[in-house]
Amino acid sequence: MYFSTGVMLMINFAEVSKNFGPLIAVDAFSCRVDKGEIFGLVGPDGAGKTTILRLLVNLLDPDTGTITIDDVPTHRFPRSKLGYMPQKFSLYGDLTISENINFFASLYRLDKLTIQQRSQEMLSLTGLSGFENRLADNLSGGMKQKLALSSALMTRPELMILDEPTYGVDPESRKEFWQILYRLNQEGITIVISTPYMDEAELCHRVALVNTGQLLQCDTPSALKQIFAGQVVEVGANTSDPYFFDDCRQVIDSSYYYLRFHLWTERHPELFQLLKEYAFNKDGPDLEIKYISPSMEDVFAFLVEPRLGPDRFNAQ
Repeated sequence: MYFSTGVMLMINFAEVSKNFGPLIAVDAFSCRVDKGEIFGLVGPDGAGKTTILRLLVNLLDPDTGTITIDDVPTHRFPRSKLGYMPQKFSLYGDLTISENINFFASLYRLDKLTIQQRSQEMLSLTGLSGFENRLADNLSGGMKQKLALSSALMTRPELMILDEPTYGVDPESRKEFWQILYRLNQEGITIVISTPYMDEAELCHRVALVNTGQLLQCDTPSALKQIFAGQVVEVGANTSDPYFFDDCRQVIDSSYYYLRFHLWTERHPELFQLLKEYAFNKDGPDLEIKYISPSMEDVFAFLVEPRLGPDRFNAQ
């Protein structure tokens, strides 16, 4: 449709580290991004995601380790084949959508006819057609991200690298943005995206979970969920006490969602009965209980929190 479906890319991080003075931003990070996949770099603020992506696009040099794209060092990889969306909106607020796109494309010395044709394609793809003359300063957060994406796509890159593109964007715009990413990926673009949102990890083909600059695990979302050693149950309970299950011996941790709890529990053949007896002994409400699959947030917490992680279960 818009992009070449020829040879796609592969990225390899090998023991990459980066320090800023005493701060270890990235610590011996190793992983592989396969050709043609949507790869998620997932972790909280301060996990090192932005530094990893800046190393990948050669804005920073690693202190140790190597990074290759398509089997060549990052500094030798053609810039026109790589699209990059930084975390912060970096286009010009006093220029219109069209002016921003045209300016960005001109930096790559595209001719006027090519810019016009590709601009129309990008505006159609991102849903910005009809807004060409609107100033960037007057765009919503979601539209700004679509403009940044449109600009980055003008060279028809084979690899897109996006640093938290949906951070602070409303849910509907997040959904639309991911629909665009899926469409691009179907056209043959390899996508590397960082996000603090664990639900977005579910949308990736593979995910690298990172914390304090270190790789925790890297695999498909379904495989990562197999790491979770406990089980999760959803409990409907007519109580407004978010700490209702804090004293329950079978419960490792709980989250409250108004008359509904998500409980991390130990495996026990009579778990439901034990939870009901606990509620009865506290003069609590009747419970509606069912098993649910662990979320990526459950998996992440399991890996990083000692009181909730593998040692907690292994001690049983």
